[in-house]
Amino acid sequence: MENNKLESTSVEFQYGNQTVKLETNKVARQATAAVVVTIGDLVVLTTVVAKKEADPKKDFFPLAVFYQEKFYSTGVIPGGFFKREARPTERETLTSRLIDRPIRPLFPEGFKNEVQIFCTVMSSGKDQNPDIAAMIGSSAALCVAGVPFDGPMGAARVGFIDGNYVLNPSFEELETSYLDMVVAGTEKAVLMVESEANELNEDLMLGAVLYGHQEMQAVINACKELKDKAGKEDWVISNDEESPVYYSELTEKYTNKITEAFTIKDKSERTSAIGSIKEDIVNSYPDADEIQLGKILGAFKNLEKDIVRKNILSNQPRIDGRDTDTVRPIFIETDVLPSAHGSSLFTRGETQAIVVATLGSSRDAQRIEAIEGQGTDNFMLHYNFPAYSVGEIGMPMGPKRREIGHGNLAKRAIKAVLPDVTDFGYTMRVVSEITESNGSSSMASVCGTSLALMDAGVPISSPVAGIAMGLIKEGDDFAVLTDILGDEDHLGDMDFKVAGTENGITALQMDIKIQGITADIMESALTKAKTAINHILGIMNEAIASPKELSENAPAMKTFMVDKDKIKEIIGKGGAVIKGMQEKTGATVDVEDDGTVSVFGQNQSSMQECLEIIEGILEEPELDKVYKGTVVKIVDFGAFVNILPGKDGLLHISEIAHERTEDVSSVLSEGQEIDVKLIGFDRGKMKLSVKALIAKEEPKQEESEEETPEE
Repeated sequence: MENNKLESTSVEFQYGNQTVKLETNKVARQATAAVVVTIGDLVVLTTVVAKKEADPKKDFFPLAVFYQEKFYSTGVIPGGFFKREARPTERETLTSRLIDRPIRPLFPEGFKNEVQIFCTVMSSGKDQNPDIAAMIGSSAALCVAGVPFDGPMGAARVGFIDGNYVLNPSFEELETSYLDMVVAGTEKAVLMVESEANELNEDLMLGAVLYGHQEMQAVINACKELKDKAGKEDWVISNDEESPVYYSELTEKYTNKITEAFTIKDKSERTSAIGSIKEDIVNSYPDADEIQLGKILGAFKNLEKDIVRKNILSNQPRIDGRDTDTVRPIFIETDVLPSAHGSSLFTRGETQAIVVATLGSSRDAQRIEAIEGQGTDNFMLHYNFPAYSVGEIGMPMGPKRREIGHGNLAKRAIKAVLPDVTDFGYTMRVVSEITESNGSSSMASVCGTSLALMDAGVPISSPVAGIAMGLIKEGDDFAVLTDILGDEDHLGDMDFKVAGTENGITALQMDIKIQGITADIMESALTKAKTAINHILGIMNEAIASPKELSENAPAMKTFMVDKDKIKEIIGKGGAVIKGMQEKTGATVDVEDDGTVSVFGQNQSSMQECLEIIEGILEEPELDKVYKGTVVKIVDFGAFVNILPGKDGLLHISEIAHERTEDVSSVLSEGQEIDVKLIGFDRGKMKLSVKALIAKEEPKQEESEEETPEE
């Protein structure tokens, strides 16, 4: 019987040293568009579903991106009791954000149609991250769908190995790379950069961005070709005729009030003033229905944006009175929490973070189950953004995508300066609690983390600071802003976060809301960011210039090697020895097959007590040495005495005392501590003696019965 196959439309192209295939019209045909991306063994299905009808009640673009990795893609059954994929992993959440960020600005302003993108990893060879394939598939599917998408969008991962940029490096190559950067953009512009680096300079980082943008043109051309072959008819978007009228009316009535409100430096007071203006506007349109009210408030937002941007481009002081290059006042304290291993309070303007570092043993490391295999992570950074930090009321519902993303950015910034796990075997968990927020709390978390780790005694190689840069651009005029406020982030054209040491950049994240950002603008932003980072590092160094000694509150840890033959002695039969020492001291002991022993105590004394027990186990009994032993068993012919962990010797009844001992139990009891001397070995068994430690009494001479005669 003939094997009939569904017909499809496909495009193939060379991308670096790999062949990429984009295929549509074969799978998920009821979606608005679906594209299967194949790169070797990697297969990612991307679907797009878009509603033809807009929701005018929404005041935002309802785009939702979901990236998911299926364990069957690598022939693995999920671990644990629940044998199916459950809540998104951190990597899935971060990749969803990675796809969303460059796509969102490519839809027209005011587009309110609901769009949902699903990227599913269906096959993977475990050698490369599927995120680039998912980004390529999203771009291709949106091009084919006919939605008003100003793409195509390309994506590339850039490494830096042996002095050269590498396109889409594998997991193995990234282990030796000084850079892991993802770049996304259109034919003419870069839209998004996400990276971590090993203290690279600004020129190398900018070069990597430009290299990635150049190489991704192959993706953009392939998406265009696929659209030409299989693209659906472009949507016709009706013009909004009411919003411009509302904008004109508001401009005439409220420009002066809004301008005055944006001169208020205090965020809370400014927010209150703008809220009052907003309330007046709503009240001035009493007959407006819900849809019209949404358009009125949209016009109000646009007017706010235009006023702030115009002031900055005309060299007027910024919202809080600063010029474009000044960093807000910084206040730093360390050791602010008495029971924490390390802590810091970092305040920059109206942005504040309390950052706490906790040290643990290797058992506390994060266990990771991913499609490419299992592993552990000994450095965790968790970022929390409670509602009170911006003066709002909200329920704590667990970390959202933004919190996971900001925590990951701060983690990337710090990773380059952490000690090697072989030199510093602790597991490190850092928690950044954002207690105030008005611009770049993620970079405050970077600074706070560096301070808290040094306060805890973690030997980081260099302090790390971070800064957020902004951009206002109209035509050829532009202004790069240092240390942006929240309002400047919302109303500006770029959010450019840079973190690094005095030696170079460790992390860079860039989100651009407009097209047309040039290399000169990015270079200017990097140069200004370096100046700001050095300024912040100077203030941080005044608070704490180098790592302290390990905190008294910190746990104590020691790792050493023993002969493999000694492993079974440390563990004992059925684990009895290792369990006993852990119960006695409260420390934890990990023994590896290669003879590596790690002792972890909640304090120095706990670790030291456990080390002494292990040293006793490793110690070889020495002839004629005196030991303090413990009677462990009484028998008719003597007693067994433990002189070293796991090492018992026989104290024969004849060696208890010089005089004859009739009943051992009458002079010794189990659990009694006694001093014994090792006097010999009998077929490998130790012979002990108490008698050898007791001087033998000489017989007393009887006094003469003769008395001296009296004179």
